[in-house]
Amino acid sequence: MRIAFLCKRRYMGKDVVLDRYGRLYEIPWQLAARGHEVLGLCLSYHADADAAWQHESPAGSLRWRSRRVGGLRLPRLASAAAWMLGELRDFAPERVIGASDILHVALAARCARRLRVPFAADLYDDFESFGMARIPGARRALRSAVREAALVSCTSEALAAHVRDDYRAHGRVVSLPSTVDLQVFRAGDRAASRGALGLPADALLVGTAGHLAADRGIATVYEGFRRLREACPRLHLVLAGPADAALPPPRDERVHYLGRLDHAQVATLFSALDLGVIYLRDTPFGRYCFPQKAYEMAACGLPFIAADVGAMRPLLAATPGHLYTADDTQSLVRAMRHALEHPAPPPPVPQDWSALVATLDAELAACAAADPR
Repeated sequence: MRIAFLCKRRYMGKDVVLDRYGRLYEIPWQLAARGHEVLGLCLSYHADADAAWQHESPAGSLRWRSRRVGGLRLPRLASAAAWMLGELRDFAPERVIGASDILHVALAARCARRLRVPFAADLYDDFESFGMARIPGARRALRSAVREAALVSCTSEALAAHVRDDYRAHGRVVSLPSTVDLQVFRAGDRAASRGALGLPADALLVGTAGHLAADRGIATVYEGFRRLREACPRLHLVLAGPADAALPPPRDERVHYLGRLDHAQVATLFSALDLGVIYLRDTPFGRYCFPQKAYEMAACGLPFIAADVGAMRPLLAATPGHLYTADDTQSLVRAMRHALEHPAPPPPVPQDWSALVATLDAELAACAAADPR
């Protein structure tokens, strides 16, 4: 098949194309590896120059085209929409997939409609919780696009149920979890990892990596550490990722803020820790987000505690003592004590990207019959 994949250029702080990063790269790359001819079209909201690439594939082909739109201004967006449609007319896809955010899902639906080919939406998160959803008409455009999709893939069963029940999708809705690169995220030597990051060799290290934001629940982690630090003199807190300016990491000799780390360094961090923390709040984002960091920690053999929100309860079903109530500091402290005193292995990591995308490939092949156009 000829498959077009539309997504934003930058995702979770990474360049999808140049860093070959995450779900937004793995889906088109794995489809190409299965013998398909794939065209990736990206819009950049940053200062990335317009560019094109050809990526080698063991079987099919993968080409990328990127166009800069800068801010979300109507004239630029209209130009970008016309560019995408022109590229797609030349490519003549048999399937169009929209992913990454409201804009790319809506544009993919529009282009597929114009070209009269089946459209699929890939939702790696609850896009209505993103800032773009505040643009007038954006939520309506997303829901309309999802309803007309022949196939909707979601990163969790909770999000899939939300799409079926609240969006009233007409096509097939499937749960397609993400996974991690097991060549990067794997257990490493703890002492060597601590040395590489300048962390104390003999301390009890609890930590996390990600957006250290108040609206994600990091305040509970900070307060939990403050309450435990006196009772546990060996306890240190290790943090990595962009910090919330309104709620910076605590100033404490036993708090180690490493700033932003690249992908491989995050794996080193997880190999250095004794316990990880997945912090979430009971919000639409928390209920429907995919626990990427949880799988990265698990792949590194790192036990972790997590807020009892969304996908985390089924993920930690075997170790319910590792769950804490969101926004409840005392509950987090209890879970942290329990996990440190009664270590348990993390949950298994899902199948690799090749197996996951094989499932998507079969769904794409079948979705023409389900296409509601």
